[in-house]
Amino acid sequence: MSRPLHRGATGIRISGNSNDLWDSQMKDKTEKEDMDRNRSSDQSYLALKFPFRVLFPDNNSPSKYVNGESGFASDPFSVGSPRSRHKLTLLLLKLSLAVIVVLALTGSFWWTISISTLSRGQILHTYRRLQEQLVSDMWDIGELSLGSSRLQELEFCSQESEIYVPCFNVSENLALGYSDGSENDRHCGQSSRQSCMVLPPVNYRIPLHWPTGRDIIWVANVKLTAQEVLSSGSLTKRMMMLDEEQISFRSASPMFDGVEDYSHQIAEMIGLRNESNFVQAGVRTILDIGCGYGSFGAHLFSKQLLTMCIANYEPSGSQVQLTLERGLPAMIGSFTSNQLPYPSLSFDMLHCARCGVDWDHKDGIFLIEADRVLKPGGYFVWTSPLTNARNKENQKRWNFVRDFAENLCWEMLSQQDETVLWKKTSKKSCYSSRKPGAGPSTCSKAHDVESPYYRPLQGCIAGTQSRRWIPIQEKTSWPSRSHLNKSELTVYGLHPADFREDAENWKTTLPNYWSVLSPIIFSDHPKRPGEEDPSPPYNMVRNVLDMNAHFGGFNSALLEAGKSVWVMNVVPTGGPNYLPLIVDRGLVGVLHDWCEPFPTYPRSYDLVHAEGLLSLQTRQQRWCTMLDLFTEIDRLLRPEGWVIMRDTAPLVESARRLTTRLKWDARVIEIESNSDDRLLICQKPFFKRQGVSS
Repeated sequence: MSRPLHRGATGIRISGNSNDLWDSQMKDKTEKEDMDRNRSSDQSYLALKFPFRVLFPDNNSPSKYVNGESGFASDPFSVGSPRSRHKLTLLLLKLSLAVIVVLALTGSFWWTISISTLSRGQILHTYRRLQEQLVSDMWDIGELSLGSSRLQELEFCSQESEIYVPCFNVSENLALGYSDGSENDRHCGQSSRQSCMVLPPVNYRIPLHWPTGRDIIWVANVKLTAQEVLSSGSLTKRMMMLDEEQISFRSASPMFDGVEDYSHQIAEMIGLRNESNFVQAGVRTILDIGCGYGSFGAHLFSKQLLTMCIANYEPSGSQVQLTLERGLPAMIGSFTSNQLPYPSLSFDMLHCARCGVDWDHKDGIFLIEADRVLKPGGYFVWTSPLTNARNKENQKRWNFVRDFAENLCWEMLSQQDETVLWKKTSKKSCYSSRKPGAGPSTCSKAHDVESPYYRPLQGCIAGTQSRRWIPIQEKTSWPSRSHLNKSELTVYGLHPADFREDAENWKTTLPNYWSVLSPIIFSDHPKRPGEEDPSPPYNMVRNVLDMNAHFGGFNSALLEAGKSVWVMNVVPTGGPNYLPLIVDRGLVGVLHDWCEPFPTYPRSYDLVHAEGLLSLQTRQQRWCTMLDLFTEIDRLLRPEGWVIMRDTAPLVESARRLTTRLKWDARVIEIESNSDDRLLICQKPFFKRQGVSS
C-alpha cells in the first residue's frame, strides 16, 4: 500500500516498492508541469485580453491563482523571482508588438484613404514633373557626352527641299511596290525626317497682310510659271493675273465672271436667295476637293464660311501651296487608297469643280468616302463636263455616278449647266428602305471608325452608328454652333464644367499672349516722341497651327477676339481624341502623329501654338526626339513667324536650349509665381540662300 508524498517535509519515507516510488515521483512531476502550463496560458490570455491591466493592475480583484507552497497567493507579475521577471519581459514585448501592429495598420489605413481622396493627383503631378525633369537632365547629359559637335547649329537643307514635302516620294514608293494610285499616297518612316533647316526660295518675300494677301501674292514665294497658269482650268485662268513679281486674284471684280456668280448659282440650286444665306441653311464648313487656287473659299470666307482645300501632292504649281500663300485653309490629301484624315460626318458641304477625281472608278468607293465625311442633310456639289456628256462613254460614266448617288440615299436637288447638286439623307431609315442589293450596305459597329488614321477606304456606308448623326438643319447656326450645350457635350463624354472652364481659360490666356507679343514685335520699331505705344495689328498673323488643340478652345478664343485668322486644329494620335467635337463646333482639324512630318508644304504658317505637347510626347515615350519635332516646326513656319509653346519648366528650358541650334530668337516667360508652367516665345529669323545671312 503506497503512501502519498507530503510536499514540504524535510524527509521522505520510502515505501517498500521502488516502482511505487517512481510512479509517485513521475505523478508529482506531471502535476507540477500541468500547473505551470496552466499558469503560463492564463498569463498570456490575460495579457492579450486585458493589456492595460498589465500596466495598471486592479488590487481589488480577487486572485485567480492557486496558493503557493508558502501558503501566499502567487503573483505572476511579481519581480521577486528571476522566472517572473523573465515572463514579465516577454509579456511586455508581446504587448509592444501588438501596439505597433495596431498603429501600423491604422496608419496604413488612413494613408490609403488620403491617397485615394486627397493627394493622389498631387502624387501623379509630382511623378510627371520628375519624369519631365529627367528628360531635361538626360538631354543635357546627351549634349555633354557628344561634345561640342552636337551643340553646333544645324545645317541648311539643299535647294531641292524648298518645296519638298516628306513622305510623298512617288519614285521611292513605286520602287517599294506601291501602285494603282497608292504611290501618290503618304508613306512615312523614320527615314522621312529631316535634320536640316529648309531655306526659302531666292527672292522670297514676307507675304502681304490679310486681306491684301488674299488677292496678291509674290511670284517668288511659290513654284508657279506662266505656262502652268495658262494650262490650268478655264475658271481659274479668268481669275488670275500674272506679272513679273505678283500674282493677282480678282474673284470679286465685275470685270470677271468669276466665283461670285458661281457661288450665287449654288445657293439658288439649294433654294436660297444667295450665298449669304448658307449659314442660315446649316452650312458652315466646306471641303473643297481639288480647289484650284482657293478662290471659291476666298470668296466664301467673307460669308462666315470655312472652306478647307485638299489636293494631291504636286512637285510644282501646287494648288495647296498657293492656297496657303493666300492665307486660306489647305492641306495635302487625295482620294486614292486611304480614307481622308477627317472624322465621319465632318463637313456640311463637299465641292468638286473639275477636281480630277474619277467618281465612277473602283465601283464608286470614292463616292462612299465622300458620303462618310459629309454630315446628314449636307450637300455635294459637282461641276464637270460629264454631267452634260454627249458621247456614249461619258454618258455611261455619268449614269453610273447618278445611280450610285441615289443608292447612297442622296437626293438630286438641281442640275444647271455642268453643275449638279445632291443632298445627303438626314434619315437613317432610308438605308433599310432600299431595294435588296441596291448600293453598298451600312458599316457594322466594328468597321464604323469615327476618326480614321492610315485606314484603307471602306466599301460600306459609315457614320450611321455614330451618336453624332444630327442633320445640319437641326443644328444651331454659326457662330452659336461653337458653344455646345449640355446634351451635345454628353455625346463626347465631356462634362459641361470642363468645357466651360477651358473656354474661360482661353479668354484670359489669349490677351496675355498678345500683351507678351506686343513689345517683342515692336521692339525694333521704337515710337517717336508723343506717340502712343503701338498694339499688334489685328492681321499680324493669318495661318495658325495648333499642334495640340484639345477642345479647339484656342481657335474659338481667337475668333471671339475678332482676330482675322483660321486655325488648323491638330489632335495628336497619342492623346484623347476630341477631333469629332472640334469639327462639330464648326472648326477644321485632323489627327496626326507628330513623330511624322505634317502633310503640307514648307512655310505654311505664321504662328505655331502648342500647349502641353512636350509633356504629351514625353508621357507617350515617342520614338522621335525633341529635335525632330522642332525641325519640323521650323519647316512649317514662315520666315519671321512665331512659336508660342506652353509647358512645364524643365521641358520648356530644354526646348529653349534647343532653339539655339535652330538660330531662333527665343525667350522664356514665367506665367505666374505659383505656377510650374512656363511660356516659350520664339521667332524664326529670315535666312536667305544668297550668303545665308539673317
